Amino acid sequence: MSRSLGLPLLIVSLAIGGFLFVKQSQTVGPTSSVATQAEAQAAAATAATNFDGALPVLQAWFADNDTYAGVTLPPGFGITVVRADTTSFCLQSGAEHEVGPGGQPQPGPC
Repeated sequence: MSRSLGLPLLIVSLAIGGFLFVKQSQTVGPTSSVATQAEAQAAAATAATNFDGALPVLQAWFADNDTYAGVTLPPGFGITVVRADTTSFCLQSGAEHEVGPGGQPQPGPC
């Protein structure tokens, strides 16, 4: 009798273990809401740091040319100049953008 229960008990044990693994993966691990929120916060902080590093270059360009038009940033900044005209600019880094001068990083494209 005990031999005939071995296989069904093994299958039930594996099913319960699989169910518990899936439930834990929803709250702990790389796809959990906590992990994705932390990744989004890290990306926003990185973009803000990139924007802060680029501001002296933009200010120097404006001081030399009295316009932001034509400004370029070195690739090391990780920023794209989406728009630059006589009095303002819009920078983009990842999923964040900043309209300046004097702007704050915001989510989304320019």
